[in-house]
Amino acid sequence: MTMDTARQAGTERTGTEHTGTSFWSATRLVAERETNAHVRTKGFWLNFGLFVVAIFAAGLLPNVFGGGTPSVAAVGPEAEQIVAVTDFDVQQVSDPEEAEELVRSGEVDAAVVPDSSGTSPLGVRVVGLDDNPDDVVSALSVAPPVDVLEPSEVDEGVRFLSAFGLAMVFFMFSVGFGMAIAQSVVTEKQTRIVEILVATVPVRALLAGKIIGYSLLVFAQVAVLAMLTPIALRAGGQDEVLSWVSDALGWFVPFFVLGFVLLASMWAVAGALVSRQEDLGSSTSLVMALVMVPYFGVIMFYDNELVMKILSYVPFSAPVAMPVRTLDGEAQMWEPFVAMAILVLTLLASVAIATRLYSGSLLQTGSRVKLGRAWTRAD
Repeated sequence: MTMDTARQAGTERTGTEHTGTSFWSATRLVAERETNAHVRTKGFWLNFGLFVVAIFAAGLLPNVFGGGTPSVAAVGPEAEQIVAVTDFDVQQVSDPEEAEELVRSGEVDAAVVPDSSGTSPLGVRVVGLDDNPDDVVSALSVAPPVDVLEPSEVDEGVRFLSAFGLAMVFFMFSVGFGMAIAQSVVTEKQTRIVEILVATVPVRALLAGKIIGYSLLVFAQVAVLAMLTPIALRAGGQDEVLSWVSDALGWFVPFFVLGFVLLASMWAVAGALVSRQEDLGSSTSLVMALVMVPYFGVIMFYDNELVMKILSYVPFSAPVAMPVRTLDGEAQMWEPFVAMAILVLTLLASVAIATRLYSGSLLQTGSRVKLGRAWTRAD
C-alpha cells in the first residue's frame, strides 16, 4: 500500500470511525496501550531499581565520593612542624599572602599560617576557600581557628554532586524513554500496523497518546525518586545537605516535566521520519544533541556563574541548570518563573510543529522523509 493510498483509505474511514471516537478517548486508549506495554518490560523495573540504589548509596555512603590526599601550603616553622606528622601534600611558602593566593587559585586545598590573634592553642590558623577544610582540621592534634576566604552557602562537593545527579537523571530518562517513543513509532511503520491504526484513530491522537503515556511513566518515577531522596539523606545523617537540596528538588520536578514533554514530541517525529529501526540513528542525532546540552553543559560549567545563568534560560538545559542555580542561591526569586515561561512557550511551539511533521511523515515509507516533504504532506 502506497502512502497516498493509505492516506486516502484512512480519510475515507474517518467519517465513520473517527466520529464515534473522540480525540481524547482515542488519546487515552493509545496512552494506556503504551504504558501497559512498557511497564511489562524488565528494563523498566531494572532501570528504576538502579536509580533507587544509586540514591541510597549517595545518601548512606558519602565518603565514597571523596578521597585523595589534601594539599596544604605551610607558612612558618610552627606550621611546618604541625603538618610534618600528617600525610598531606605540603608546599612550603614564605608568607600568608602567598599561601592565600595558592588557596584562591586552587593549587592547594588549604593553608596553615601563623595565628596573629594569639587565640590558637597551636599558634597557627587554617585557611580555606569557600568552606571549612574539615579533612585538614581533623588531621591536626588540636583544632586551630579556621578562616574562610570566600564563604559559600553550599559545600563544593554537594554542589557538584547535585549538578551531576540532576543532569544524569535528566539524561537517562530523556534518552531511555525518548528512544522508546521513537522505536515504538518506527515499529508501527515497519510492521505496517500504522496503516490500520490511522483508519480508526486520528493521527494526532496517536502522537498525543504516545507522549502522554510515556510522560506519565517518567513523571511517576521521577516523583518517587524525589520523595526517596530526603529519606536517603536523613538515613545517612545528612540533614544539612537535605536543607540545601530541597529547593533544587522542588524546582527540578516541574522543570523536568516540561523539558521531557518538549523532547518527547521531537523523539516521536524522529521515529516517524524513518521506516526501519536501522535508520533511527540518522533521525535521532539532533534530538540526542539537545539532550547532551544539559548533561555536559551543567557538569562542565556548574561552577561558572555566567554560563549557568545562560543555560538556565535555554529551554533544553533549563530543566537542570535552573534547579542547580537555586541550590547555589545564585538565582533571584523571579528567575525560575521566567525560565519556566520560556520553556512553556517553546514547548507549545514544539508540539505544534511536531504534530504537523508527524502527520505528514507517519504514512510515508521507504527512505528517510525530509522535513520539508513531511511539512507539505501534512493535512
